[in-house]
Amino acid sequence: MDLALYQPDIAQNTGTLLRLGACLGVRVHIIHPTGFPFSPRELKRGGLDYIGQADFIEHDSYDHFDGWRREARRRLVLLTTKAPESAYAFAFVEGDIIIVGRESAGVPDTVAAAADARIRIPMRPGLRSINVAIAGAMIVGEALRQTNAFASLI
Repeated sequence: MDLALYQPDIAQNTGTLLRLGACLGVRVHIIHPTGFPFSPRELKRGGLDYIGQADFIEHDSYDHFDGWRREARRRLVLLTTKAPESAYAFAFVEGDIIIVGRESAGVPDTVAAAADARIRIPMRPGLRSINVAIAGAMIVGEALRQTNAFASLI
């Protein structure tokens, strides 16, 4: 299971998700450009001292990332408030890449259309969204649970 961050805007959220990846053994893909200088110093608040233990790959662009994942034959699962399907009704498989959008704007329609699946977190009516780091953590956890990946952790 991998997690991809599409052009993240907020360093603290990115650091938090890199820390999550380090703790759970989930590779994180950073799709540039970011809305902040991408450096250990900027990520320290959210990532603390876990950044050095995180397994992450930087991609110069979405096209670079998409080419890589298609060549690797990996399914792309977009977490979006616009999806009709609940993440908790979705069947994750080993090798899925969960992608989250920018905090300020999500992902462009072209990226949404390229996803193999689009899922959402069910929420109370009238509320817009959950913080991207929390949403990413919720769904990565669900995907790891479904694929029994927690069994390999101590």
